[in-house]
Formats: sequence, C-alpha cells, structure tokens
Amino acid sequence: MQYVYSNYTGNFIGFAIGMASTRLVAHFFTTRSIKNLWGLTAKKTVVDKQTFSFMEWAISIIIGFLVFEIISKWVKKKMNPYLIKYKGYLPSDWVGEEEVAAEKAAGGSGENAG
Repeated sequence: MQYVYSNYTGNFIGFAIGMASTRLVAHFFTTRSIKNLWGLTAKKTVVDKQTFSFMEWAISIIIGFLVFEIISKWVKKKMNPYLIKYKGYLPSDWVGEEEVAAEKAAGGSGENAG
C-alpha cells in the first residue's frame, strides 16, 4: 500500500508539473495568428501549430516523468520513518514487515525520525 501511495503522489504531482510546464514552451515560442500579424510582429520564435503542439506535449511528458520519479523516490525515503513510527494507526499494508525489522535491527524505535 505504501508503494501505491507514493506512486499516486508521484503521478499526481508529476501530472500537475507536466501540465504547468507547457507554459515553458509558450514562453519561448509562438504560432502565427492575427494577434501577431501572422508572425510579422512576433517577439518570440514562430513555429507552426503542429510543432508548437508537439513541443508542449513532449515537454510536459519529459518534465512530468522526471518530477514523478524524483517525488516517488523522495516521498518513499522521507515517509518511511513516519510510517514505521505510526504503524499501529495505519492499515497493515502501508508498512512492510521488512522495514519494521530493519528499524528494530538498527536499534531505533522510530522516535528519532525527523
């Protein structure tokens, strides 16, 4: 269950950051439109609509995936001591027995997590 939690957290944050990163493309590029006199008065690099759409899609996928991986690893690393500390209050699937055994073998009770 801990894997599912970190996976969903990473997915959501990765998706949100990926969607927000499409503005990165719009910051540097523009398409031809009446707003910029079909590219004549554009201050940004002008690309066609299909290329602009592809760049938005590619950037959102790449940045979203990178954020997903970083968050998944970070959340698992940071949440593990807290999950072990509050194991009695959480569903049994959230903390595996190997984490509890490793914590007991290290001599800690989870009290000094932070």
